[in-house]
Amino acid sequence: MKVGFIGLGNMGGPMAANLAKAGFDVTATDLSIGAVDRAVEAGCRRGESVAATVSDADVVVSMLPAGAHVRSVYTESYGVIANAKAGALFIDSSTIDVDSARDVVSAASEKGFAMVDAPVSGGVAAAAGGSLTFMVGGEAGAFERAKPVLEKMGRNIFHAGAAGNGQVAKIANNMLLGITMIATSEAFNLAEKLGLDAQTFFDISSTASGQSWSMTSYCPAPGPVPGAPSNRDYQPGFAAAMMLKDMRLAQEAAHKAKAATPLGAQAEALYALMESAGKDDLDFSGVMKLIRGDL
Repeated sequence: MKVGFIGLGNMGGPMAANLAKAGFDVTATDLSIGAVDRAVEAGCRRGESVAATVSDADVVVSMLPAGAHVRSVYTESYGVIANAKAGALFIDSSTIDVDSARDVVSAASEKGFAMVDAPVSGGVAAAAGGSLTFMVGGEAGAFERAKPVLEKMGRNIFHAGAAGNGQVAKIANNMLLGITMIATSEAFNLAEKLGLDAQTFFDISSTASGQSWSMTSYCPAPGPVPGAPSNRDYQPGFAAAMMLKDMRLAQEAAHKAKAATPLGAQAEALYALMESAGKDDLDFSGVMKLIRGDL
C-alpha cells in the first residue's frame, strides 16, 4: 500500500517512520528539508511537494500544526483533494478545532473521498514507540479502512463517531489532563509546605481517592516516578505550549457550545502564565514550578 505523509515534526516524523518500518511504501513531505531528510533515512521516499506526495497514494496521512494549515493543505489547488487519485483515503491526525475538521472532511466528501479526523494522545515517546492512542471521527466505513494503517502507529484505536468527534474527544481529554496536572501539582505543593515529603504523599495518595494518571504515571513532583519529566528538569515529553494550544481549542469549543468549563478556563490561564514567562518550552507538568513560585 502506498502512503503519502504530510507533516514530519516531532510527532509526524516518527509516525511516518513506523509506517515505513511496517512495510508501507511511504512518500513523505514537509516544509523542513531536514525533516524530510530524516524521514528518508528512516525508510520513506522523498516527497518534493504536497501534490507529488499524494498523487499516487492509496492513503494520505497528515500531521499539521493548526486548523488553518489543514484547511490549506487539503483544499487549496496545490493540495490533497485536488491532486489525490480517485478512491484515496485521507487521515488527518492533527489536533485542530472541531469546525475545521468537519469542514475539511465535508470538502473531501464532496469530491468523492473518504476521510477521518484522527488526533492522537501519547506524546513523542508514544509516537516513536508506535503506541499512540487514536481518537477517530468519521463514517464507519472510512474508520475500518483507516484502522489497519493506524494500528501500525498506535496501540489503542477508538471510533468516536461522526466527523469531528475525534477532535472533540482529544480536546476534552486534554482539558481534563491539564486540569488534573494542576490539581496534582497543588496537592504536592501543599503537602510539602505542611511538612510531608513527596514520596510519602505519593505512596499514600496514589493508592487513595486522589489517584490520577497525572500522579501515578507523570508525577509533577521530582522523585516518586523516575521516568517522569519532573526528574529531568521538566524537559518535555509534551510541552506546555502544546497543552496551552489544546486548552485554547477546548475553550473555543466550549464557548461555541455554551458549555460551562470554569476549571478549564482557569487551567488555560495558568498555562498562559507559563507562556508569558517564556517557560512554555518546559513539559506541561512544569506547571509545578509555577505553583511553587519557581518560574
